[in-house]
Amino acid sequence: MPPRHRWLIALAVLWPILLRAEETKWHAAWITHPTAPLREPIVLHFRRELTLTAVPASYPVRVSADNRFILFVNGTQVGTGPARGDLAHWRYESFDLAPLLHAGLNVIGATVWNYGIVAPIAQETDRTAFLLESDATGPLAISTPVGWKAEIEYGQRPFLHAQTNPHAYWAAGPGEEIDASQMDWTWNEPATTNGHWMPAGYPMREASFSAANVAHSADETGDNPWGLMADPLPPMELSPTTAGRIVRGPISALPGSIPPHSHVHLLFDRDTLACAYPELTVSGGRGSQLRLTYSEALYDQKYHKGDRNETAGRQAYGLTDRLLPDGGSHRVFRSLWWRTWRYLDLEIVTADEPVTIDSLQADFTAYPFHARASVRTGDPDLARIWDISWRTARLNAHETYSDTPTYEQLQYIGDTRIQAMISYAVTGDDRLPRQALDAFFDSREPEGLTQSRYPSSLRQMIPTFSLQWIGMLHDWWEYRPDPAPAREALPGVRAVLAWFARYQRPDGLLAQVPGWSFVDWVSTGVLPSYGASGESCVTTLEYLGALDQAADLETALGDPAQALADREQATRIRGALFHAGWSEERQLLADNPDRTAFSQQANVMAVLFDVVPRERQRDVLGRLLAIGPGTAPDGVLSASYYFRYYLARALDHAGMADAYLASLKPWRDLLPLHFSTWPEIPGDTRSDSHAWSAHPMFDLLTLVAGIEPGSPGFATVRIAPHLGDLPSLSAEYPHPQGLIQVEYRRSGGKLNATVTLPGTLTGTFEYAGQSRALHAGKNRLTL
Repeated sequence: MPPRHRWLIALAVLWPILLRAEETKWHAAWITHPTAPLREPIVLHFRRELTLTAVPASYPVRVSADNRFILFVNGTQVGTGPARGDLAHWRYESFDLAPLLHAGLNVIGATVWNYGIVAPIAQETDRTAFLLESDATGPLAISTPVGWKAEIEYGQRPFLHAQTNPHAYWAAGPGEEIDASQMDWTWNEPATTNGHWMPAGYPMREASFSAANVAHSADETGDNPWGLMADPLPPMELSPTTAGRIVRGPISALPGSIPPHSHVHLLFDRDTLACAYPELTVSGGRGSQLRLTYSEALYDQKYHKGDRNETAGRQAYGLTDRLLPDGGSHRVFRSLWWRTWRYLDLEIVTADEPVTIDSLQADFTAYPFHARASVRTGDPDLARIWDISWRTARLNAHETYSDTPTYEQLQYIGDTRIQAMISYAVTGDDRLPRQALDAFFDSREPEGLTQSRYPSSLRQMIPTFSLQWIGMLHDWWEYRPDPAPAREALPGVRAVLAWFARYQRPDGLLAQVPGWSFVDWVSTGVLPSYGASGESCVTTLEYLGALDQAADLETALGDPAQALADREQATRIRGALFHAGWSEERQLLADNPDRTAFSQQANVMAVLFDVVPRERQRDVLGRLLAIGPGTAPDGVLSASYYFRYYLARALDHAGMADAYLASLKPWRDLLPLHFSTWPEIPGDTRSDSHAWSAHPMFDLLTLVAGIEPGSPGFATVRIAPHLGDLPSLSAEYPHPQGLIQVEYRRSGGKLNATVTLPGTLTGTFEYAGQSRALHAGKNRLTL
């Protein structure tokens, strides 16, 4: 090859890398307050003045903080961040300040907070710091540290869980206490009157040279812990919503006044659960105390929930903010982090002055998903199930997915796999799922497993969730056109499977593995259960499913020899499971080789992964369908709302998807209790909003409307409707090329279908044992 050609090829390979290096070459340095503690809970303000003779056409900046910032220009909020990640992949946000700048003096301000040891578990941290870099140079430059000042905000601090008494395991952040008498109310104004400002200092105080504070990208070595990378996500939605209407208390509308020496509660009801920033404005009330308690539902005296609309004799429990007015007029109290509530209890204790509640407002926040899919059946219950599922999914999607927006706000693999599928099918937006795949890849530990939830400041290992991560990658490969995330993760897939292989016994089953092998919540008994030999059919089934999925990925994207090895291992395990666990007496697969325990979960997976022979699968599922969540008839443990996602997949696998609509009874049974989001578990649930219970909207699209990938990357479509007893259905589904549209009408034993495929998409239509080819554009079929 001529040298000139070799040089051109090298340039083509290196050019994107060179460009990226240039884009991520930082010159700004991290700053903090010069004397404040670095790792204790604290709120800081930073400000920088900028004088302009004319407003530039654009003024781009890149901003980050540990933990969080709110950026302002001339008193107007520009944005927040950074999105959550780990220290090695620390996000920065990009903004254009020009629209808020004006000729003359401008104030660039930021509130930065770090709640240290009481921060949410989902929030990683090293120390309190702030960073802003502008493209401007010379006198127009405002990059940290030059010219920046800092002050401690003494009036805002965490209000700890022990004081708020949330009555359940709590992994989310603390409440907040705002003391108006100590607040700096003018910090963001052009002529601030507070005297606490000091020139900003450096956070790497232990370093002997200031260059240790210079920012660096994630792919460069630096002397501080934050490896910076651009946030790949759009800004979170921030839109006005109602804080609720007053349903109990001495006043019925706002503004309203509470007299001196009073102790009252005002109960607000939103009608539906929401994640929002509350904003309470009060006047007067020096010496008063106000508590805002945010509750998903109301509780009776035995701390039980019931009909979510019922308020009589019930009270709110949950996270609490405490506000201490100073007597000033129109003091605005706004939490730094969003809250989750349907019911909000405002407790007011006044002293010698009355307090006026000027207003209580709220701004809804979540990932900016838009529902592009729809399903219309004429069944009002299905319409409500769709709406509640969508609300549940939205409230558990922010900068990461979360299991619950109230109690934990953590991105768990088991939950996230289902949430990602909802995102693909309902929105077509795969940016948040890609974030999750990357996060779990980044969480991998040297022995090979992923962490069970990530980002997380507290390590937690659920080995079975590492197997679910392989399932997530397989889902991506099937549903999304870009296979790169799955291909790039194959070394991690191999490491996970190698870790499990270490615990495989000669008979093919897994011994009990270290860590928490969570499969599903059950009302009685233990899952997984182990036999006298210490083996579990349930965890072995999860391993089997991951081997099948890994083999598909290796065949398409990786090493064919590894694919063959995975399939041979799966075949061996499949036979071992049936031999060890099948009970002829019960006609079910047992949870362990002793055949002393049985569950829906084990048998759902046994069908889904073909441990149960095809000819027996319908009989097995028929035995399972009558078992409702939270029960254990004849000793068979039931699947929760979560694991019924896999029950739906098993029905489809066994050719029984027409039974799916009948299997929605557990969700229909919740409707009279007026849930606005789906709960975590049946019965006396902790969480009223758990995204893993929202999968019926995905099932309605993929099983009932029947729209699924026909080949990897959704390159083709397979449409196989299962309408149950529905006479008609219409649906829309967001494919990468556009909307897939279907309309079904049943008449005289025939199905009339109209299917419109976008772009160049083709596929097949399958119904009642018949198959028809589908071409791009409109297709009319009668079967």
